[in-house]
Amino acid sequence: MVIPSTNKSDPSVYKLGRLHVFLLACFICTSTYLISWKWPVVRFNPPSPKAAHLNASSRISASDMGISQEEWDRLQKALEWSGPDHDITQLNLSTSPVYTTFSIVRVNDTYKVGDKIRVIITARDHIKNLKTYGGDFFQVKLLNSKLKASVYGKVIDHRNGTYTVDLLLPWEGQAQVFVRLVHSSEVVWILKKYWESSFPRSHYYGYFVGPGPKGTRITEKVECNLKWGSRGSWSKGNCCCEYKDVKTETVWQCDRPKQLSCDNWVYHERGALKSPLNAFENKVFAKKLTNINIPGDKTTINVFSNSAGIVKTERCRSGLITPVPAGFYFKDVWKSLICNNQLFNASQMVNCLKNKIVYLFGDSTTRQWFEYFERNVPGIKRLNLHTPRTGGPLMAVELKNNIIIHWSPHSVPIRFTKMLKTDLHHISNDIDEIAGGSHAVVVFTYFAHLVFHPLTFYVHEVAKMRQAVIRLLSRAPDTTVIIKSGNTAGLKNIFQSDWFMLQLNTVLREMFSDIGGVMYMDVWQMTSCHYLKENIHPGPVIIANEMNMLLSHICHP
Repeated sequence: MVIPSTNKSDPSVYKLGRLHVFLLACFICTSTYLISWKWPVVRFNPPSPKAAHLNASSRISASDMGISQEEWDRLQKALEWSGPDHDITQLNLSTSPVYTTFSIVRVNDTYKVGDKIRVIITARDHIKNLKTYGGDFFQVKLLNSKLKASVYGKVIDHRNGTYTVDLLLPWEGQAQVFVRLVHSSEVVWILKKYWESSFPRSHYYGYFVGPGPKGTRITEKVECNLKWGSRGSWSKGNCCCEYKDVKTETVWQCDRPKQLSCDNWVYHERGALKSPLNAFENKVFAKKLTNINIPGDKTTINVFSNSAGIVKTERCRSGLITPVPAGFYFKDVWKSLICNNQLFNASQMVNCLKNKIVYLFGDSTTRQWFEYFERNVPGIKRLNLHTPRTGGPLMAVELKNNIIIHWSPHSVPIRFTKMLKTDLHHISNDIDEIAGGSHAVVVFTYFAHLVFHPLTFYVHEVAKMRQAVIRLLSRAPDTTVIIKSGNTAGLKNIFQSDWFMLQLNTVLREMFSDIGGVMYMDVWQMTSCHYLKENIHPGPVIIANEMNMLLSHICHP
């Protein structure tokens, strides 16, 4: 909410008599004395955000998103995140990564594989006071760097400044607990505030190409963005070219070029990122306060073998619940606690993919999967489709065993380098073009480029994908459909915070939870607990483990 300023020089506003002035002075003096005596730190409201157009998309209804009100209520409940119930306070009242600590409850001398330990996190501010509300974003893992072993832990927020984590002990050997404060609750409050605002954090360009004077060709570059809600997330009035997808009803708009017509839009390109943060909010987002390991109990946990074992033997299939943890690393190999995942060598990979067409949709993280196939499937060759090597679409074939791999990026909004707009398709539309069958594998992800835009728009797009998947499985129920979750990105700023990604993961998982025949691959846990530095493009060892999980789902060992 933008707080209007008052003009103190206006005599019509401040017509005070002497008595009024005297009483006001007494009140101010008394209040100042009481405040200085009882409270060493005084809260204040920071400057209002610059041109943020807050709550612009709050007018979006459930029907606008293509879902029922009941489902929207359920999604909001799943996304509920505690935090401050007031405007952002002084920086020293935010959660401190220095004074926030963790401890292990009742440490034993020895444990067995399959046991659990409980960790308590106690949040404090920068003046060492206990926090009285929750909402901090922590990431917790158990790690043994020598064994290259690690496991993810889910944080439970008690909404009073304390948090608990129950960590599974899945391997034999030693382990230590590591806790990171990714974002303070105050930062999360800011993230939530701007997520549904109409302030466009991500900008894009459109290139219009057409005939010019005297037989020449001219190009005009203009700004483009998503139109969403009554005002749109990038409101330009009636000055623009609008492009509405008939099936998804998504509207993209560009500034009208000066010389060419709207029909001459040829290329799409990412533009600048613009921050809505004011000076105070930038201080809260400071790097020294973000994604920092907090101090705590460094006790070495000793874990001994257990004949009972914990690794799952059930085949990977749809309908399985994703627990926490979903698996763990040991000697750099991911061992699933959902189903019996296997390690695939080259020949096993070929046998798995024989006579199959694999459709990979999404962003550059599914392109990493395409490139893995390209490097590791013997005899496979990329076809020259005369498209950008990284922008796609891409296709590779192995003729001897009839293996075909496709990769296509999703439609706008997407932050790719300059590419033909005709090569950008809505995932739901592409799925509708697939006949399906036992030979078809459909894999999609839809996360990294959507963190810049309102959650309500994301729900709308996922609803369209869900309808397309239902149609696909209705006409060809033996089609393999796999959803790849979002992964940790390493970026912890107003643009691509992992907190955004975590919320989108929740939405997509919830919206597909009751769709039979769909398998959900949780790579969030695989990337958040690994020892490698987080990156929007996970390192080779993580990709290799993701691919073994993918192949385990395709071939159902």
